[in-house]
Amino acid sequence: MNFQRGRIREEPEINLIPMIDVLLVILIFLMVTTSYAKFSELQINLPQASGEQAGNAANKQIHVAVDSSEQYAINNAHAPFSGVDNFAQALRLAAGTEAEPIIIISADAKATHQSVINIMEAARIAGYGRITFTTQNPAK
Repeated sequence: MNFQRGRIREEPEINLIPMIDVLLVILIFLMVTTSYAKFSELQINLPQASGEQAGNAANKQIHVAVDSSEQYAINNAHAPFSGVDNFAQALRLAAGTEAEPIIIISADAKATHQSVINIMEAARIAGYGRITFTTQNPAK
């Protein structure tokens, strides 16, 4: 039964403006509270596949080698590893007066990942950012 004759029934409507306002407030909240962190990165020069040798005559090269038993050598001289800070000092001694030497890491194929990271960390502590790795072509 319709007791309200002559009244037009209003259709419900969805008002989009308050919904847009709420979404904008949420978006602004997320933008303000999100923290953008940039992690420190090491600049690593990966070896190229070409047979040409780069001309690095201007900078001194320090050859650091590590084998599978974690024995370290700097410029073919045994260097005991008693901590990253001590190894960084050994790299500084090997560099002499050179401000930005190139650290060339030669690691055994079975050397631990940590031993290579130790060398890279010592180079970072010593202030040397130019690091490269040696590779060997597979035997045919």
